[in-house]
This record gives sequence, C-alpha cells and structure tokens, in this order.
Amino acid sequence: MRRAISACFLLCVISLPAFSYRLIYKEQLYELNHQQLYMYPEDYAANIAWLEVALDADFANPLYALAEIETPQDWEYYRALFWMHLNLHMVNQYLGWARGYVKFEARFFNYPWIDENLEAFERAESLFDIALYYWDEALRWSDEAAAFVWLDLEEVQHWADQSYRIQNGELDYDAIIFRHRERLAEVRAQFFAMDANTY
Repeated sequence: MRRAISACFLLCVISLPAFSYRLIYKEQLYELNHQQLYMYPEDYAANIAWLEVALDADFANPLYALAEIETPQDWEYYRALFWMHLNLHMVNQYLGWARGYVKFEARFFNYPWIDENLEAFERAESLFDIALYYWDEALRWSDEAAAFVWLDLEEVQHWADQSYRIQNGELDYDAIIFRHRERLAEVRAQFFAMDANTY
C-alpha cells in the first residue's frame, strides 16, 4: 500500500510542469560566473563563454538591478560600473587561462619538450592579447563611471572601488601583462639557448 501511494505521489510530482525562465539579462548571466579553488582550462572557457553572452545581453529593468537604483544618474553609473566589472572579469579569466601555459623557468630536463613549451608560450601570448583588449574596454567604462563618483551604490561598492583603483593607477593590467610578457621572453630565450648538449 505504501509503495502504491509513493508511486502515485512520484507520478504526480513528475507530471507537474517545471517552472523555468530564460536567462536573457546581464545580471542573470553574470551570476553564472564561478570561481573555484582549482581552475582548469575548461573552467576558464566556461566562465568566458558566459561572460561573453553577458556582455552581449541587455540590462534587466532597474527594478531587478544588482543595486538599488533611484535616479537616471544611478542607472547610468550602475551600467558603466557593470560594463567595467564584466570586462575586468574577462581580463582575469584570460590571465588565469594563460597562466597554465607559462613556465617560469626553463630547466635542462624540459629540453625534450622544447617545441611543446614554445607552442604553449604562443598560446599564452595570444591570451595576453585578448586580455589587453578587455583591459582597454574596462578602462573606457571606468572613465565613464568616473563622471558619477559622487553617487553611492552600496550594493556594488566593490565595483566602484575597482574603478577608483583604475583611475588612480593602483590597478594596472597593462603593467601586469607587460611583466608577464617580459618573463615569457626571458624563459623563451632560455629555451632557444638549449641544445642536445644541454640535456
């Protein structure tokens, strides 16, 4: 008897319509971005894919924004900060992905895989180039947000802090990527200096 009741209950639950909604707004798609303790290339690729979709999506109505919006100026400030923040996320994702292709030192026992290492360096450089594109976009939107610094959107204060750090030069991905490239060039030179006698 219990099994019959359980089976009927299960059938009723299964037959109920599932309530779902399409993810169409930036705010919804942004929340699909995830950060794990250990990130693998497929994690970066998934985050980048969702962030790309979020960059192309429309903003939700101000009623559903991630901050309390009361005036048109609040709305404009919020959008500039959001654009900047999304682009900074893209920079971080591409840099994290590139880190997996970079060696910090060329050791003698890496010689048998010299071609694979040099190919990985090329991948890293292409990811650095993409990160620089998004950094330029983040700079542009930070400049837009700087016109509204007198406003206070408490819920996204960390975005405003990021913009402040960009405006003051405390956050400078140009310099960070330049240092990565310099280190990459040094290690590449070490690999080119290797020969069969090195190993």
